[in-house]
Amino acid sequence: MTKKSEHSQLHGNLAIGGNGKASFAGQQAQLLRAIAQCGSISAAAKAVGISYKTAWDRIDAMNNLSSAPLVVRSAGGSLGGGTALTEMGEKVLRGFSALEEEHALFVERLGRKVREFADVAEFAGAMTMKTSARNQFRGTVTKIKAGAVNAEVILDIGAGQPLVAVITNESVSTLGLETGISALALVKASWVILAKEAALKTSARNQFRGRVSRIEPGAVNSDVSLDLGNGKSIGAIITYESVNEMALAVGDEVSAFFKASSVILMME
Repeated sequence: MTKKSEHSQLHGNLAIGGNGKASFAGQQAQLLRAIAQCGSISAAAKAVGISYKTAWDRIDAMNNLSSAPLVVRSAGGSLGGGTALTEMGEKVLRGFSALEEEHALFVERLGRKVREFADVAEFAGAMTMKTSARNQFRGTVTKIKAGAVNAEVILDIGAGQPLVAVITNESVSTLGLETGISALALVKASWVILAKEAALKTSARNQFRGRVSRIEPGAVNSDVSLDLGNGKSIGAIITYESVNEMALAVGDEVSAFFKASSVILMME
């Protein structure tokens, strides 16, 4: 918060988070507004001054950490089509916009309490983390199977099939994991293996079927995103050569595999 002496007024930026870290802030709200106004990701990204890939990365992060999708692809429309806010996305944006108004009053009067909006806070808390893991999923623990040293933890992430993690029994105790509670699952994109075969036999416990939604080619590696349905997505980093050998294209049905031991669990 800074003081502007010319008009003797206080000015500040609003961000929602926890433990001193910002989570949902103006840049996310700005992108959601632009999507609502422009009706396409490319136009929205240009409007807010970010790249197309950065815009999609932010959307994927918000969708994966929300109990319901905030943004979905649409069939089109008068504004060009391509992308639209869901009912949840509109609710979050309305909530944050209203909170911004309350924040402005707080800054102006210095004594007014800012109203909290549960619809925004519901998913924003998970975004306080800073991690190199591209894939972040919020899920509900449905089962914990303890072994001699390790435990198998199963989460419902809303993607139509469960996500399995193997961690030590000590970690289960340290995190306070039990059935019914919410946890965050992190998976690095470089740990995800892609295959076109639907029934490929592999030791990887996690196998998700989806459609290629984006391919961002690089000099050596390519960033491939899969739409898993229900607003969930997963990203994989594979070599440029592998993309060509598999003849991957947007719209292809592909399976994403990763080991249960590659999943990192965190508590919110």
